[in-house]
Amino acid sequence: MDAHSRGRADEIDPADQWVLNPRTGNYELRLDRSAGQSPAQTPPRTRRSASAAPAPAPADPSEAPVPGQRRRRAPEPAAGGQVPPQSRRKRKQGASRKKKVLLWTGGTMAFVLVGGAAGAYAIYSKLNNNLDVVDVVGKNTNAGFAKGKAFNILVIGTDKRTGEGNAGYGDKNSPGHADTTILFHVSKDRTNATALSIPRDMKTDIPECQTRSKDGTITTIPAEADVRFNVSLGQGGRDPGCVMRTVKELTGVEVDHFMMADFNAVKEMTTAVGGVKVCVEKAVNDPKSHLKLPAGESVVKGEQALAFVRTRHSFGNESDLDRIKVQQQFLSSMIRQMKSDDTLTDPGKLYDLANAATSALTVDSGIGSLTKLQDLARELSSIDTKNIAFTTLPVIDNPAEKVRATVVPDPVKAPQLFAMIQSDTSLTEVKKKQQDAKNAQAALLKGTRSTAAEVRVDVYNGSGITGAAQSTINWLQNEQGVNRSTNKSNAPEKAAKTTLTYAPNQADQARKLADMMGLPATALKPGTQDAGEREPMTLVLGADFKGAGVPITGPAKAPKDLEKVAADKQVCAK
Repeated sequence: MDAHSRGRADEIDPADQWVLNPRTGNYELRLDRSAGQSPAQTPPRTRRSASAAPAPAPADPSEAPVPGQRRRRAPEPAAGGQVPPQSRRKRKQGASRKKKVLLWTGGTMAFVLVGGAAGAYAIYSKLNNNLDVVDVVGKNTNAGFAKGKAFNILVIGTDKRTGEGNAGYGDKNSPGHADTTILFHVSKDRTNATALSIPRDMKTDIPECQTRSKDGTITTIPAEADVRFNVSLGQGGRDPGCVMRTVKELTGVEVDHFMMADFNAVKEMTTAVGGVKVCVEKAVNDPKSHLKLPAGESVVKGEQALAFVRTRHSFGNESDLDRIKVQQQFLSSMIRQMKSDDTLTDPGKLYDLANAATSALTVDSGIGSLTKLQDLARELSSIDTKNIAFTTLPVIDNPAEKVRATVVPDPVKAPQLFAMIQSDTSLTEVKKKQQDAKNAQAALLKGTRSTAAEVRVDVYNGSGITGAAQSTINWLQNEQGVNRSTNKSNAPEKAAKTTLTYAPNQADQARKLADMMGLPATALKPGTQDAGEREPMTLVLGADFKGAGVPITGPAKAPKDLEKVAADKQVCAK
């Protein structure tokens, strides 16, 4: 900034420059000593309020501030009249991650605006075009993430050997299987999430499904009964939509979207974030997966990270169930790394991560663009890692096999866990909200109970599920001892919610039945007139009915002995 630009050419030589003094942090007049110098120069004015006292003239012209610049407070003279060099103010410690992210975002946006729209569009197009998208037949591709509504994403890891460097793992011509499958449930208030791992060697039924080829042709793939879960993908031409339908039939949970990753996803994404911290109790040397790790903590990425999640012979009893535990620990650590300041404040890492993720992912058309994935990221951003719980579908050894090779869902614990997900009940320590609901329930259901043998109830089916009333009657009579129950077939119309209507003198029976069926207080509809001695209550099953014996509201706590890992904890693989 020369003197002519300030309109002061008569007082300052054009060679004289205003420059930043790195020692003081102020702009100062730097004189060209080869030119003639006026003996006295009037310093430019500093902007200040009208009421402020005029600033003292500097002893030397080089101390004059630039017009329009706020002058820093001058340091106090030290003993002896010497003015100490002005030190730069220390940055306040403990700046929040949110502030850092905002600073980085602001800087990046400024760069994009200055650099022009063409560069920004090129980056967006590259990331957007990286994605592979599958149109799932029968799914609403325009559905967004509605506020106040939970949603479920199926995360599928395929063992298909496509991609650079993966042919050497063997079985290179396989169409792949659902090798790793996680049902990721996000609560309606976005405070917590449950990640449910589904064992690949679990026997289940795979429903009929339809797939769409690139030319638009729809192919119907027949159902299969009592087969391994992992054949729900790849085998017979099944696509990820078939896995979604299988999970829906197995759990009763509607799956909204899927994200499928291959071997390269693990290698490239771990490299993009600078590695993922893992911990093992004992040193590992697995010749099959080529995993070598010392005891304690290590950082793995690339091929080593893939070996860590693939190994089946390094931990536990070398089963797929123990491998699932290791994978959950790995994913928990990766989530922590992705949400850390080291990643969030590093533009290079963020771009590498976005590029790696979009290159390795296949998604459904409902989230098949960069903007839709950004919408998903916003929905997930508020969830604290301590409220993301990983768990595994409860299973037992397959009783149909003499030699243990496959498993089947635990007939008691599995339905309880499915009910928790269906009712949006957290597995983590989001206690206050659950306790408030429990207190309200207890207050409304407070009072004495009848015995099961004293309960009289007529059951109507308004759920839309064929046979729901009869299955409930069977459960009430055979397992709960409610012998005075009758199937009244279909209700006059479908019901959104299950209701129990009773007379004032039937309150003890109503509370007993509510306990058995897990009915919320809102389902109880008291009448105003007493009923006759043999008159039954009326139970109408609604759309919230999930199966006989499955609590309508979901259990208040997780099934007993259910193992879970919170995403904020570092656990060492055993």
